Amino acid sequence: MTLTDLEARVRADLACLDYPAHPWVPQRHHDRGAVLDVLIIGAGQGGLSTAFALMREKITNVLVVDKAVRGEEGVWTTFARMVTLRTPKHVCGPDLGIGSLTPRAWYEARFGAAAWEGLGKIPRERWQDYLNWYRHVLDLPVRNETAIVAIGPEGDLLSATTDSGEVLLARKIVLATGIAGSGAWHIPDFIETNLPRERWGHTSDTIDFAALAGKRVGVLGAGASAFDNAAMALEAGAGRVQLCVRRRLLPRVNPYRWMESAGFLGQFADLPDLMRWRFMRHIFTMNQPPPPDTVARCAAFPQFSAHPGTPWLDARMEGDEVRIKTPVGELAFDYVIIGAGFVLDASRRPELRAFAPFIAKWADRFTAPPGEEDATLASYPYLSRSFAFTEREPGTAPALANLHNFTFGATPSMGLSGASISGLKFGVRRLVDAISRDFFLEDAETHYLSLLRYDDHELTEASWPDTGIGEPLSRLDAITE
Repeated sequence: MTLTDLEARVRADLACLDYPAHPWVPQRHHDRGAVLDVLIIGAGQGGLSTAFALMREKITNVLVVDKAVRGEEGVWTTFARMVTLRTPKHVCGPDLGIGSLTPRAWYEARFGAAAWEGLGKIPRERWQDYLNWYRHVLDLPVRNETAIVAIGPEGDLLSATTDSGEVLLARKIVLATGIAGSGAWHIPDFIETNLPRERWGHTSDTIDFAALAGKRVGVLGAGASAFDNAAMALEAGAGRVQLCVRRRLLPRVNPYRWMESAGFLGQFADLPDLMRWRFMRHIFTMNQPPPPDTVARCAAFPQFSAHPGTPWLDARMEGDEVRIKTPVGELAFDYVIIGAGFVLDASRRPELRAFAPFIAKWADRFTAPPGEEDATLASYPYLSRSFAFTEREPGTAPALANLHNFTFGATPSMGLSGASISGLKFGVRRLVDAISRDFFLEDAETHYLSLLRYDDHELTEASWPDTGIGEPLSRLDAITE
């Protein structure tokens, strides 16, 4: 089967499943212009999957925007530097249960069934190719090179201002902005304050690795991205790469593999707060180990070394050297790379800044039992069962009920969802079911009036057979009356 054949099969499958076939959400109007039913910010895997799911539910007045140029949405061709995904190749989710839309169907159509059988994990560039094809074959409504710089209330709607000054109005907005979509990448203050910008980079930055040939490079972080960036520097010819880790031991067990069960992925969000807290506190404490192939990628170079129990405490320039203070002494580098995770802080997101003071966090809604406190977990937004932000103080920002957080920040409230391939299958379904429910309940009076006006005759004169016996339909109506 070729890709052309597969695309025909996708369209045939969708046609077979196209029931009910007509849009049902009443059109809204506003003096300031057209009103979208749903605006999705982010055209990566979460945003595209959400758009498709909405359109399958016949919520068609949808727009997806992304600040990136076409083909560079998400991380896969920009700052993701792993060789392959760490997710098993058989994962599904964007397909929404349609076999012809699965990564496997696409891969086999493009490279052959034997290539799929021989594949270990999906290369990250191939995953982006799959998402590009998915967008194309489904003809999803995406507008690239459009950044949202502010979101605010507009009556019972939401307004989203773009970087060009355009204002988009929507009944619902979905944030599908990835790992750091509820805050910002964490960069220690002493790095930003004490070092020239040309001497440090973050794992999410564009880094000129070729310029690091022969250099001494320090990497801070224990996760996959830290090891991936260390590997990139080594492969570019860095003279020495030292990776420093706060923990004394790297994690060995990956709780995300345990989480990949239908029960947990599908039902976690319905647990009471205490159980959600306990699950996530344990999972976050375990953390994810770097993938074995990523560690091996670094370990293949004799100029690589890892330093557990070596957090960075301060930094300064001494002559032409970057000097990093640690509990075990100073380290000297020519360039440093930060891969120390992210902070949860809505005020750090331009699009959320106006709402940030009103957004409830877990700390506002839940008090952990003694001995089970966790400041990081408490800083995450406390979401409703529909992925919507909730108010810190009731009545202060009701518009938050229409602002849905489909980023990694949803994890303590909702489990794996938009920022995780493993959770898409379940998260998208819950999100779209909630949006559909909200729309129907809000418009129930309109739908009822539509029912009262409904006058589409199924049984007509033309339906009555002209057999020469019996009464015509009009005569029967008269007798009935």
